[in-house]
Amino acid sequence: MSHHPAVLPPGPSLAGVLDPDAAGREVGPILERALAGREVTIEEGTRLFEASGAELAPLLAAADALRRQAVGDLVSYVVNRNINFTNVCVKHCGFCAFSRGHLAEEGYFLPAEEIVRRAREAWELGATEVCVQAGLAPGMDGWHYVTLCRAIKQALPEMHIHGFSPEEVLYGSQLAGVSIGDYLRALKDAGVGSLPGTSAEILIDEVRDVLSPGRIRTAQWVELIQTAHRLGIPTTSTMMYGHVETARHKAVHLELLRAIQKETGGITEFVPLGFIAEEAPISRKKRPANLRNGPTGIETLKMYAVSRIMLNGWIRNIQVSWVKEGLKLVQVGLMAGANDLGGTLINESISTAAGAQHGQLQTPATLRALAREMGRVPAERSTRYDILRRFDDPALDPLDALDKVQDKLRFGSYQELIRQKQYRFREHYQKPSAPLPGG
Repeated sequence: MSHHPAVLPPGPSLAGVLDPDAAGREVGPILERALAGREVTIEEGTRLFEASGAELAPLLAAADALRRQAVGDLVSYVVNRNINFTNVCVKHCGFCAFSRGHLAEEGYFLPAEEIVRRAREAWELGATEVCVQAGLAPGMDGWHYVTLCRAIKQALPEMHIHGFSPEEVLYGSQLAGVSIGDYLRALKDAGVGSLPGTSAEILIDEVRDVLSPGRIRTAQWVELIQTAHRLGIPTTSTMMYGHVETARHKAVHLELLRAIQKETGGITEFVPLGFIAEEAPISRKKRPANLRNGPTGIETLKMYAVSRIMLNGWIRNIQVSWVKEGLKLVQVGLMAGANDLGGTLINESISTAAGAQHGQLQTPATLRALAREMGRVPAERSTRYDILRRFDDPALDPLDALDKVQDKLRFGSYQELIRQKQYRFREHYQKPSAPLPGG
């Protein structure tokens, strides 16, 4: 895997972006150094996260300039489908409104044949990726994730499997009684093409102890991601913010991702994920005094901007989340350092369960139009960021199969899925005579 250079050639000066006097006495010099290709420290990143008032415009402009220098005016997206095959989980994370206990009426578990059916339907609609993540179901065979990959690859050899989270890989390895390295090798042999860098939240244990006690520890997350990279499995990277973290916590998190990338070069993108408080258990039970109700619009833009600045020269791609932020704020995010629109998704359950109101599918045509409204050039990419198709001329745009879908509800919804008796976990996967799929 190729590593990006630590120091970029000198870029535009702040004077070429906006009046440096407006940036404040502290923020201005930090931005100048960043635009010159210098790395931003944790202390400087913390100060940027605290920017306000007249400091905001130069911050966003500097990040946008670095985005243009790194990736140009291309705005990418991937045609993919999310398959969250179970919501039953042994963990009880305070931020997660998706999971259910194994005896819950709304707990579900999709059999392998249904997962393959969904993957095949996505392939026929032009998807190049399925993102497979789920809860940690009790009693599950430790090799179930490997079994699912084999089933998908047998049916669809060319489909890229983006799965599973570090939490899932750790769980699978523990159930199977093997090392993380051996489990990752088995996943790779079965067809996993990349891992989502989720389960990260904030990579500081004192924050994790409040937000998700009992979840994968920071050191375990780092070890697992680095092991995946050494085995040739790329990963994304994420941060969930807008809850109990501070500006410094976010800067420390970004520095840790940067350090991993310097060592391995295996991170393809950074995806900031705003906390959705509406249905989160932590918002209702034992609510911490310092818990916020998710990030504000300005916090969201500062996250895109500071991540672009701190990760500059190492992680090229910063992704916006239309599921969490909606299309309007996503467009503004593309002016604050971001360059990627994520995926079409087709099915999105986890954010929807938490209270996100922005739908579960965006068509390629919608994403292309969103980029063009800003004077950018849309492009379809692979999971690993190979450009598959550029769309320089709107008149030559194809009408893809997914663009022709009139009824988005044909793919089902989370609320519909948790009511379907044929997939109910407690009735079909807890009986001694009916072992879990893959068992």
